[in-house]
Amino acid sequence: MTSPNAISRARSANPLGTLTVIPWTIGPTAEKNITAFLMVYSLGDGPDGPEACEASMRQALQGMGLQIGGELADGAQAALGVHLLVEAQQAVLTLPFMKVQCPVPAEWEAAAHQNGQVVLLCPTTPWPEAVPGETVTEARLKTFVTDERVVKNSAHLVMPVRRIQG
Repeated sequence: MTSPNAISRARSANPLGTLTVIPWTIGPTAEKNITAFLMVYSLGDGPDGPEACEASMRQALQGMGLQIGGELADGAQAALGVHLLVEAQQAVLTLPFMKVQCPVPAEWEAAAHQNGQVVLLCPTTPWPEAVPGETVTEARLKTFVTDERVVKNSAHLVMPVRRIQG
């Protein structure tokens, strides 16, 4: 179980609505180590409604050069303007349209560091049921992220993990 974190509550000024981020892990399996995932999604509560939030998210992701519903993009490409810093059970994610610091479980941080990467999922489909501060069960999360409409309307990136050097 995990809890989503709000990125932006200034929905009256943000056509994306309230942006939210949620971390989770999958695995390990016989073939793969435990994998860390991070998802950025809208609650769909923007000033012009959920359809406008979906269109705005699609535009923001495509404006970064990401393909919706396509292959995993390489987040290491400098042209994308994305960064992920993971340190002290915090993930700091920077995308051209937002920056967020999100608490992550120790297991998530360990997987991110062990693999050197995190899979970032950015669905254009709003998820108004997963509000910040409420627990999201594994079953609810799995239902959302495996929904055919959500999969077809998401950008997927493999983000290299950066650390503070000192």
